[in-house]
Amino acid sequence: MSQFEQKLAKYAELAVRMGINVQEGQDVVVNAPVTSADFVRLVVKECYEAGAKNVHIEWHDDESARIRYDLAPMDAFKEFPEWKARGLETLAENGAAFLTIKSTDPDLFKGVPAERIATNNKTAGEATNTFRKFVQSDKVAWCVTAAPSPGWAKKVFPEASEEEAQEKLWEAIFEAVRVNTEDPVQAWKDHDVTLNTKATFLNEQKYKALHYTAEGTDLTIELPEGHIWAGGGSANTSGTHFIANMPTEEVFTAPKKGGVNGTVRNTKPLNYSGNLIDGFSLTFENGKVVDFEAEEGYETLKHLLDTDEGARYLGEVALVPHSSPISQSGILFYNTLYDENASNHIALGSAYAFCVEGGPDMSKEEQEELGINNSITHVDFMIGSADMNIDGIKEDGSREPVFRNGEWATND
Repeated sequence: MSQFEQKLAKYAELAVRMGINVQEGQDVVVNAPVTSADFVRLVVKECYEAGAKNVHIEWHDDESARIRYDLAPMDAFKEFPEWKARGLETLAENGAAFLTIKSTDPDLFKGVPAERIATNNKTAGEATNTFRKFVQSDKVAWCVTAAPSPGWAKKVFPEASEEEAQEKLWEAIFEAVRVNTEDPVQAWKDHDVTLNTKATFLNEQKYKALHYTAEGTDLTIELPEGHIWAGGGSANTSGTHFIANMPTEEVFTAPKKGGVNGTVRNTKPLNYSGNLIDGFSLTFENGKVVDFEAEEGYETLKHLLDTDEGARYLGEVALVPHSSPISQSGILFYNTLYDENASNHIALGSAYAFCVEGGPDMSKEEQEELGINNSITHVDFMIGSADMNIDGIKEDGSREPVFRNGEWATND
């Protein structure tokens, strides 16, 4: 077995044993691109060796998706297979685990009318809304990870040949997910403890709000009563520990829906549905985006904000030091799963219900009353930089430093 094959096998083991943490007799759903077939087969093998009963693979092909956007009638994007939505719900209800492998070419849908992509996203979001609540409430074990595709690799390493670019991106992924350590599983256990320590520290502070300042950013984000900071792994309703993102370097919570005011500017491009949005800023009043601009992808951003009422409000606030391993790699991945772990970020759309005390058991109305945003979309974008400062504001109005010059202001 070559060194690359050994690393690929370790990566599959991490995704299955630490990511979704497959249990005896459990069903597993793997959502994956056809370009990752070799890796998926290793994942399937690892799942069955871990005790899985059935592994269901949902293949997708980006090139076919582009053909559909170019040639299908507009009505096609207003329909979503009901059998697929109901199937996901049934699998979730029965305790399945869900692994998603990302590999989309950031330029895949360049030139596709934004209305087509927005309509398709909205239709799919509405159809899978019930299933998404299982995920965003941590009622099931789930994990998102990635594998190179030719188009994505060439975007990240444009000077390399297609083969060399994929090799370089694989190596960057292995480094980011700690496959290159002597014992990747133990490395993830240690990392999980570190992130949980940061989350515990923030939970003890009970900040009422966070105030962000940096070039182009002056933003205050209120936090709801009973908010919970999370980081690293979580536990589903069965008590199974899992890690939702590989890699992950963040601690995060839910913002208060109506409590966001000011302006924020992105610091890394956002790859949204195969289109790039960059050089953009958002202005918030009482939680809602009331103005925006973008140097690239303006129409795409506009359609994202118009997805539904909740798309103009925030659903996540996440803290990541500028010195994180992914940031220090110097690589712009053009993939939110990776780039968000190099930078402080926030997300438009739905909030994670588990980020507030008792949230997973609340009705939608109860969540809204507490200030937890609901939406059919959830899109992270990066705002952190080496000059970003963040102050924590206490209930009495006093302030204390949380971040200074892009780094944690305390070693706790």
